Amino acid sequence: MTMADGDRNLLVDRAPFPDGLDERLREQFTFLVEVDRLKAVVRQSPLVSVQRRENDAEHSWHLALMVLLLAEHADEPIDVGHTVRLVLVHDLVEIYAGDTPLYDSAAGVDQEEREAAAADALFALLPDDQALRIRALWDEFEARGTPEARFAKAMDRLQPLLLNWMARGGTWRTPGVTADDVRRRKAVIGDASSPLWEAGRLLIDEGERRGWSRSGEPPSDR
Repeated sequence: MTMADGDRNLLVDRAPFPDGLDERLREQFTFLVEVDRLKAVVRQSPLVSVQRRENDAEHSWHLALMVLLLAEHADEPIDVGHTVRLVLVHDLVEIYAGDTPLYDSAAGVDQEEREAAAADALFALLPDDQALRIRALWDEFEARGTPEARFAKAMDRLQPLLLNWMARGGTWRTPGVTADDVRRRKAVIGDASSPLWEAGRLLIDEGERRGWSRSGEPPSDR
């Protein structure tokens, strides 16, 4: 789902808050209502428990839980609470920018521009001080310049790997995608955790052996 330019009426406009509400709370409530849209942004990854694809809100929750459970495998010490904040914020921009599938090179051409514009629009709904803090978290995740951001990105790559394993391939079966391409795009896991990347490679290798992904040369990267 991508919201077209000029089609960004706020959800709160459907039931405006009453006069007399504290202005700071009004801005915070407006943002919290607007990000309910995240539940409607559908990703490519299949769920394990039911026959449908996951949405961005489910994905972000799963990443937060993974950070809590898997932080012990980080190659560098990380602040777990800060890393949870990063994964909870990282996909909010997709409310306006839409999800960009990992293996869709054409869709990724203008991804950075779309998501930066979405960040400008969405975070501006917050009070100025919180807008700056939330935007800083999003920027940190994108830059991957801190141990926490690198681990957050690793979780963002590992989570769909687990879902695709359970789906006996899932998005690994995308036309034109090979097991080598999957390895190359998932290698960022190793920037944060050697043991988790070793485990991830094991799953990818075994998936290829079982025929859940194609062998051969990967397509050119975006």
